[in-house]
Amino acid sequence: MISRTSTLLSLALAALLAACSTTSPDVIKREDANRMSSVVDATVLSVRPVTVEGQQSGIGGTAGGVVGAIAGGSLGSGRRDNAVGSVLGAVAGAVVGNAIERSTTREEAVEVLVQLRNGERRAIVQAKGSEDLRAGDPVIIVTTGGKARVTRAPAVVPGTATGAPAQRS
Repeated sequence: MISRTSTLLSLALAALLAACSTTSPDVIKREDANRMSSVVDATVLSVRPVTVEGQQSGIGGTAGGVVGAIAGGSLGSGRRDNAVGSVLGAVAGAVVGNAIERSTTREEAVEVLVQLRNGERRAIVQAKGSEDLRAGDPVIIVTTGGKARVTRAPAVVPGTATGAPAQRS
């Protein structure tokens, strides 16, 4: 019975980890590749750390409940004990599974307050990426499919009429 429980626990953990995803500005989702995005120039006004709350899709609670029911049902000596153990194990497993899902999907992020060239201000929350943005930095806001991310603006060649990006050697 223990090997059956550990197998189910492994499957539940795999399902929980499969539900995890990133919102990193350094990672582009497959469905956003090869799509045209709009780009707006802006300047960073402030950056502050925030925490994005973990999700509760129900996968963690369900997986925990199944594993808890199986583990709880194997504890009793009689049919009645097994049933009570299964119910208590399912409830406890669901609570623990839900808490695990919420904590594993919680994400450290930043809120970037920017001012657009036209004077409007926007706030964008995104996962911490590889760039360290600071107040005064020139940035671009890239919007694809209703989702926006802030990244450092590319260097431009001074004196060009088009403001073409600098050529890299």
